[in-house]
This record gives sequence, C-alpha cells and structure tokens, in this order.
Amino acid sequence: MYHLSTSEHFDIEIQTGRDGSKFADLILKKALDREQQAVHNLILTAVDGGTPSRTGTASITVRVLDTNDNAPQFDKEDYTIKIMENSPIGSLMLTLNATDLDDGSNAEIEYMYSLYTSEMTQNTFNVNPHTGEITVKGVLNYEDFKLYDMELIATDKGVPALSGQCKVTVVVEDMNDNHPGISIKSFQSPVKENIEAGERFSVNNAVDPDVGSNSVKTYQLSTSEHFDIAIQTGRDGSKFADLILKKVLDREQQAVHNLVLTAVDGGTPSRTGTASITVRVLDTNDNAPQFDKDHYTIQIIENSPIGSLVLKPNATDLDDGSNAEIEYMYSLYTSEMTQNTFNVNPRTGEITVKGVLNYEDFKLYDMEVIATDKGVPALSGQCKVTVVVEDMNDNHPGISIKSFQSPVKENIEVDTVIAVVSVSDKDSGDNGVVDIRIPENMPFKLRESSDNYFELVVSEPLDREKVPEYDITFTVTDRGSPPLSDNETMTLELLDVNDNVPQFPQSFYTIRVMENNAPGALLDSLTAYDPDLHENQYLVYFIIEREIANTSMSMLFSISPENGKLYALKTFDHEIEKEFLFHIEARDSGVPPLSSNVTVHIIIVDQNDNTPVIVSPWRAHGSVVEEKIPRSTDKGSLVSKVIAIDGDSVLNSRITYQFLQVTDATLFSLDQYNGEIRTMRMFSYRDPRLQRLVVVAKDNGEPALSATVTIKLSTVETAVKAYSDMTEVPLEYDIFSDLNLYLVIGLGSVSFLLLITILVTIVLKCQKPKSSKAAPPCRNSVVSERNSFADSTLVSNDAYWYSMFLAETRKGKNQNTRFVEVDSSVVVSVSRLGSQFYTSAIIKNTCQWTR
Repeated sequence: MYHLSTSEHFDIEIQTGRDGSKFADLILKKALDREQQAVHNLILTAVDGGTPSRTGTASITVRVLDTNDNAPQFDKEDYTIKIMENSPIGSLMLTLNATDLDDGSNAEIEYMYSLYTSEMTQNTFNVNPHTGEITVKGVLNYEDFKLYDMELIATDKGVPALSGQCKVTVVVEDMNDNHPGISIKSFQSPVKENIEAGERFSVNNAVDPDVGSNSVKTYQLSTSEHFDIAIQTGRDGSKFADLILKKVLDREQQAVHNLVLTAVDGGTPSRTGTASITVRVLDTNDNAPQFDKDHYTIQIIENSPIGSLVLKPNATDLDDGSNAEIEYMYSLYTSEMTQNTFNVNPRTGEITVKGVLNYEDFKLYDMEVIATDKGVPALSGQCKVTVVVEDMNDNHPGISIKSFQSPVKENIEVDTVIAVVSVSDKDSGDNGVVDIRIPENMPFKLRESSDNYFELVVSEPLDREKVPEYDITFTVTDRGSPPLSDNETMTLELLDVNDNVPQFPQSFYTIRVMENNAPGALLDSLTAYDPDLHENQYLVYFIIEREIANTSMSMLFSISPENGKLYALKTFDHEIEKEFLFHIEARDSGVPPLSSNVTVHIIIVDQNDNTPVIVSPWRAHGSVVEEKIPRSTDKGSLVSKVIAIDGDSVLNSRITYQFLQVTDATLFSLDQYNGEIRTMRMFSYRDPRLQRLVVVAKDNGEPALSATVTIKLSTVETAVKAYSDMTEVPLEYDIFSDLNLYLVIGLGSVSFLLLITILVTIVLKCQKPKSSKAAPPCRNSVVSERNSFADSTLVSNDAYWYSMFLAETRKGKNQNTRFVEVDSSVVVSVSRLGSQFYTSAIIKNTCQWTR
C-alpha cells in the first residue's frame, strides 16, 4: 500500500504486477505554474501487510521548468515628455522599464521601435536596446517639429518570443533661437538709370520662424543718398518694407548701389536678420564716343610692310554694354585712294598699311575717322588723321652674269677669265653706287673691265682632289643708309686631270706564310688609292718580274689586277725557301699613266714537318747498336752519345733526349740536351752483363715528332786501351801544341766561310733582276741561320770536335768514319775517335755546307 502527502497538483495511482507486487505512479492532476510555485516537495509512504505493519518513506522534489508564457509589461502604457528645442545630442529624455515574470532567457528584454514609428522620429531619438533609455539623436527644432509620437516594443528572448508595447509622446518647447530672415527678390533685374525719383520697389517681408513676441517688429536701412524705406503692417500683424528712390540715378557716376536691410524681432534679447540689397543701374545711351585728340599727324617710311601699324586712335564711351561698344570707319570726306592704301579696323580702330607706300607716288594722305557706338539711338565722334610718307633706300642693286665657263680643267692657268658680270641700281646718288665682292677664301678675284662690268679670273692654282667644285657667290651692296644688297651664286665644276700617283697605305709589306700552304691561297690584299676620278683612278696591279734560281716571281706568286689580292701559286717549303723579296706596282689608267710600287717581303714560316734523324751512334736502318764497356768503368764515365738532327728550324728543331726503356734506371743517366749517356755508379757483380737502352730524340714542335735508337751494352772484364786513354788520361799539351794550332786553323776557316756566306746573301738581296740571264744562282735565295739548340751543337761545337778529330788523326789515333744520307738533300758524316763521336752535316745542291 502507498500513501502520498497532501498536494494540490499531484496524486498517485497504485498498480499490481503479474507477480502480485505493488508499485505506484505519480499523476499530475492540476496544471503547474512556475511563477506561482517553482518547486513541489512530496513524501511517498510504502506500508506492508504485516502485523504490526511497517512503513518506508521517500522524499520527492519536483522542480518546474520555465516556459515563455509571460509577456514583458511596461510600467505605463503612455508616456508624455517635454523637452526644450536645441537640446544637446545624447541628452536623456526617458528610461523605460518593462518586466517579465519568466526566468532565464525568457526574462531577458530588448527595446526597439515598432513599425508604427516614423523614420524621422527614429532619426531624431535613439533607444538603447538593453537599458530602454531614450536619448536625443538629432537636432530638435521647434520651428520644424513640435511633437513626436513613437511606439516602443519590449521583447523577451523566449521561444516563441513575447512582447509588450507602450506609446511615448515628446513635446518640443520653443525658445528665441532664430534670427529674422529676409528674402530680397525685387532687384534681380537692373534698374534703369533714367527712372524718376519717388519710384517704389517692393521688398519681401522678413520671415522669423519664432512666433508671438519673438517675430519681426521693425526694419532699418543703411545710409543711402538715393534710397529710403517705408514700413508697412499686414492684416495678420506682420511687418514688411518698401524701398523708395529719393534721388535720380546716374550709372556713369555710380553703377551699383549696395544697401543693407535689417529686420529686428521682439524677443528678449532681440535678434536681427540682415539682407544685402544690390541695386544695379541699367545704362542708357546718353554719352557719345570721344577721341583722345581731334587731329593726329603720323610719319611712316615708304615700303612699310602690308599690315604695319600706322596709328591706333583711342575713342572712349562712358556708357556701358552695347552703348559703349564702338565701331571705327572712314567718313565720307576720306578719298577712295586713301581708303585703298590704309585700313581701319572697325573693332580696335587700328590704322594699318593696306597698299604699297611709295614716296615717289604720294607723300601725304588725309583721312577722317568716325567712332560710333551701338546704342539706340547711336551716337558718334570723329577725328582727322594726316599720314606723311618718308623716303628710303628701297631699290636693291642688281647683278647679271653675262658669260660663265663651267666646267673647267683643274690645271687651268692662273689669270684665266672664268665669268663676266655686270651690276646696276635704280636709285641715285649714294643709293645708286654699287660695290661687288666674292668670298675671300677662294682662289679667284674680281677685275673691273669697264664701267659696272667685272671679270672673274683664277688667282691661284686649282686642285680638284682638294675642292671638286666651288659655289661662288657674287654679293652686290649699295651705299644707301641702310645699305641694300643682293647676291647671285654660280657653281664652278672642276674636271679631273691625271695628276696623282697611286699611293699604297704602306711602303713595305711583310707577309708571313706558313709552309705547306695550299696552291692558290690568298696571302694578303695590297690595295692602293688614287684620288683622281674615272679612268684616272682605275688601278691595275702586277708583279715586277725578278728571277730567283731561274724561277720567275710570276711563277711563284700571282696578284689580281683589279683588286690587288696576292695569291701563292705553289706550296712552299721552309727548309728550301725561307723568304722572297719583290716589288708590286699599281698603275692607273690615265693619260699618261702614273704608277707607284711597294716592296713585299714574303717570309715562309716553319712547320714541324721533319722527323728528327739519329746520326750517332750510326746503325743500319732498323738495326740495334751494340757497344762494349768495361765493368770497371768509373762513375760519370761517358758510355755513348746520341746525336739527332732535325731539318726544321727554330723551336721545331730543338731536340731533347730521354730514356724510353732502360734495363737499370740507377746505372745510367742521359743528358736531355746533348744526348750523352754516362754511368751513375760503378758496375757490381749483381748487374747483368747485357744492358738494353732505348733512347728517344724528340723535337719541340707541335705536335712533337721523335726517333728512337736501341743500344745494347755488353760489359767486359778487360778495358779497352783507347777508351781508357780518352776517359782517364787527360790531354796535356802546351799552348802552342799542334792540336791547338789545328783548332785555331779550323775555327778561322769556319768563320771565314760564314762571313763569305753572309756577304753573298746581302748582295743577292740587293741585286735587281736583269734582262740577260746570269749564271744560275743557288737554289735558295736566302739561307737562314739555325738558332736552335741542336743546330748550334752541330755548327759551333762540332767545329771544335772536328778540329780535334783532324789533330788526332794526324797523330795516328784510331778513328772510324761513316756517311749517312738522311734524305735527298742532306748527308751526315759520323766519326768516332776513341770514346768521342763527331758529326758533320752537308746540305747538297746548295752553295753552303754546314757541320
């Protein structure tokens, strides 16, 4: 059994389950209202069926959640507020208070205008949405609006939202805050100056937005000689004023009258309003134009340009507008000739030259000028003008060319007459005396032949190449004041004469040609210049014939006759032909022809095209050189010497030596410059008896060329006597021994032959070719000196060794000589004396031989 404590809103209903158990449901029997009772506290009691019965209780708390069922309510439904006009922006007028019995967001209120509130009212007053304060937002002016009605709504934030509204009436109270305003409309149009005194002009009454005693009570006018006011009262009590003309107007004395009209209201303190009245006096044509002078006298030079200003008479009119606009014109008393000679500008009155003024025709002009205004009726004034024409030097001197010779040859003789001219001037006296001249910097002069006739003659030799033509200007000037002048220009053209020799830019050309060139290769372009014209400047180029070694230069070289381009006709070999010296002539096509020549020096530049040839130690082609050496040889002893020669010159023939293969690199050394192979230490029992050395001789060309020789050295136990004599026992001789004597003789012979060779070379270079054939010279025109390191070994050092070789031979020393043919032009002799080697080279088919 269950029991519930007494409650107006709740009750229980007991239910029985399938198992006979009892349970209770709480039933709402009356609607809840949170605003009356937010919490309901109940007690539920359970009673069992025992004896005695027992009970259990439980407290039930029912909290009622709020629903938005109450709308906000204002304290009043209507509010009426009074506020003074011109209250400051932000002034508080009223604070609205609305309440809502709900809870939470349902009780939060926002204030706003309803749709029935006008936009003007909303722009004038502001409602704070959170506090409900109504403040001034815009300017309050009693004269504009005296009453404002508004409806405000208070809305809660419930769902759905509920609202309440109220009405507010704002009454604006007046204060004396307006000055009287006057609107002047009577004087927008000017007042004619010829109206009579006593004329009345209406002025609109002043408007004062204030009412009652604050409205306009009287008017005042600023001091004026010509105007006054009369105050009138209307039926409604309003005041207005009329403006009265008390004195006749004169626009020429005073065109504008500025007045000030003041309206005063009856407020305390009183306020005033002012208006500026501007009375513009309209002009009437009551003044005629007046000139500065009644008579003008002007002097002007004859031949003044058309449009020249003669006079600007000035007429003035005191009137205004079109009444003061003046037009100028001739009167009927001015002659037609004068009107055709002078022009009067109708707007400015300027008198300008219209026709030709000639002192000889007319010296004096009289005219009468009228100035007329555009008033109605038109008024006018007049003046007289006298123009006096003054004489001037107005005739230019004239020049006439009677005869003129052009063109002429540039070699024309001095004092030859070129032209005849005459001069004239229509003026008389000094104005008719004429002087003639030509520019001073010309090779001509003027010579008077008769009265007013002059001859133009040549005063200096002419040169067409410097000045091809002359623009000769004849200037004639009279002696008037100011002087007048004229000029005439004639062009004198000079014909060319072949008087200039062709000129090369250089007097000597050095052309370097690489050997092994292709036949027909362009070597250089030798172009000469001739300042003459036409056929006198057309140049032809050719080689001056000269034979070298029975070979004509034209077989070696070719030159283009038209453009001077020099070509090689064959392939040159530096080892055979080192240089050429010849002349090229440039000849023009004039009559008679003129020519000049230039010296051309062709240098054949060496290429590395010859492989070094090993001449010592001598061996058959492709064979190995075998040498024997005692095993007891000391350190530093000469074992062998490799000698190679190179047919090239300069750097390309400089030979260096190095080991390509060596059995024991610690045993032998090779001098890279002279090819000497020496022992670096003594032989030991561990060293093999057979040593194989491969030596390469390489030149200094690009790319480098080389040759190799293989030397097999066999060591023997017994020393060779000749070898030991040469290596261990130094030569002892006196200063005047046979060996030294032979050495001096050998060196002297070589020096003498070298001197003879140089002298012969110089003679051949300086000798010119002859028509008759001489004995065939050497194949080479010039023999170049060998400056390379290798050649110096063959030429200078070998002279010494060769002399020693002769001396030793005469003493009976052992020697072995072989001749090796390197190529078709060089034969090399190789000799061995003891352990020393001697070489000499003989160049075949030449006038020189070299060791």
